[in-house]
Amino acid sequence: MRVGVVRETKDRENRVALTPAGCRQLVAAGHEVVIENDAGLRCGFDNDLYLVAGGTVGAVEDAWNSDLTLKIKEPMAAELEYLQDNILFTYLHLAGVDAALTTALLEKNTTAVAYETVEDKFGGLPLLAPMSAIAGNMAASMGGYYLAQFNGGKGVQLGKVLGQRSGKVMVIGAGTVGLHAAQTAAGMGAEVLVFGKGDRDRKRTLATIRDGATFIESSAERIAEHIEHSDLVIGAVLRVGEKAPHLVTETMIKSMQAGSVVVDVSIDQGGCIETSHPTSHSDPVFTVHDVIHYCVTNMPGAYARTATIALTDKTLPYVMRIADKGVSALREDPGLALGVNTFKGKISCLAVAAALQRMEDYHAFSATR
Repeated sequence: MRVGVVRETKDRENRVALTPAGCRQLVAAGHEVVIENDAGLRCGFDNDLYLVAGGTVGAVEDAWNSDLTLKIKEPMAAELEYLQDNILFTYLHLAGVDAALTTALLEKNTTAVAYETVEDKFGGLPLLAPMSAIAGNMAASMGGYYLAQFNGGKGVQLGKVLGQRSGKVMVIGAGTVGLHAAQTAAGMGAEVLVFGKGDRDRKRTLATIRDGATFIESSAERIAEHIEHSDLVIGAVLRVGEKAPHLVTETMIKSMQAGSVVVDVSIDQGGCIETSHPTSHSDPVFTVHDVIHYCVTNMPGAYARTATIALTDKTLPYVMRIADKGVSALREDPGLALGVNTFKGKISCLAVAAALQRMEDYHAFSATR
């Protein structure tokens, strides 16, 4: 199979979908790998490394003109012309992006497989987890950065001062993003409140963070009760394939002190904070009701080398299977089949179709076992 790896065009998106080591494995298995010129340069993988690994380097059209196209982020508006009747493997977040992308995928009959909806046999999200971990770590550090007064923040440091914890952090969601954010914030020395649901979230929180964090059963009333006196609020809510619910309302934001910070990591799926809207690494923050909002849609792109290596480690086994068997690989693995968001001109992920209010375009993609 011909596998193409394209250069990312999203603002300051420096990751690449395949490392040279991954390229070498695909070539050794008998596949042709075409890397767009300088696709990996911004995370330390120059063209020569791919050439040594047995790949070829070509223009953007060469990389897109493949049986299997590998990306990191969803295709941007300028890339829609390259979509075709092949397999696209990338993060898509269709429920949270411009509907034009979904329309283009359907019109081009693209088999679009989303990293974020692929499941393992335990119901986990193996291809989302590494980026969620990096984004969670980053949420705490970026929140602390914007709390500094020279950034317009209220001047509260997240850290221990002579043994006393400083700064109050609310983390809404106890999944991979939330627990990494909470662990980092607690490690910095802040007082951390983790809002989650049920005994599973409680046990995960207490097992992950043994000092500095308190678990709170999430409800609108409890969020409203604590948000007024919080310095940093991190939104870490995930509903697979769906738009994130607005668990933090504009009224809650109004109640926060001036110079407080919110980081909405759920922004890829529309955001879980009502006052959020997508931002970029070039222009990462805006202020609503005197509260600083950080809502960058590709946070892990800031740590491109770490993110690229971590992601390829998880995606490569799936890439190898798809390269070996094509669409049959998608049908043979029920967890991988859940990653198929569009197929033969239809939306094949129920959550996406419902979120976009396009149920007339829905047709399930079924695994064979």
